Amino acid sequence: PKTTADYILKDPYILEFLDLGENKSYHESVLEQALIDKLQEFLLELGKGFSFVARQRRITTEGGEHYYIDLVFYNFILKCFIVIDLKAGKLTYQDIGQIDFYVRLFNEKVKLPNVLITIGIVLCADKDESIVKYSVLSDNENLFASKYRLYLPTEEELKAELERERELIERKMAEGKE
Repeated sequence: PKTTADYILKDPYILEFLDLGENKSYHESVLEQALIDKLQEFLLELGKGFSFVARQRRITTEGGEHYYIDLVFYNFILKCFIVIDLKAGKLTYQDIGQIDFYVRLFNEKVKLPNVLITIGIVLCADKDESIVKYSVLSDNENLFASKYRLYLPTEEELKAELERERELIERKMAEGKE
């Protein structure tokens, strides 16, 4: 079942306005700096209701360890914080564990009682659906992995993506009938 967050969050995000080209050999800090430099366009790409809160938001555990969340937003429609962990490469299960940790830590240390539970997004260059399927992402309504693209897809890429989505939907429908 789709949640309200499913209807507001996107996958993929098109980050062509960053002018990073198709070069995939950049560091996450380059991506982060480009997003901050073009924050207005990034907010529009994120969707409705987003406002910027922090970059490299430091949170300290009881043991004195410091952790830094890449980007923090607040969404006025969802009435919650959204923490984003940027990944220049392909999604890994470690990334999923990290965003889960960040969300739990943020909820405990930062979130106010009158604000809904925090949403975590790993924004990655690529993702393997099996990593999503067999991780906490599959049964957690507040954790997401979204791809980003630095350029608009070609017509062939769009057709291939539509075919992949169609096959995924058909597979899910077939699994539901069993």
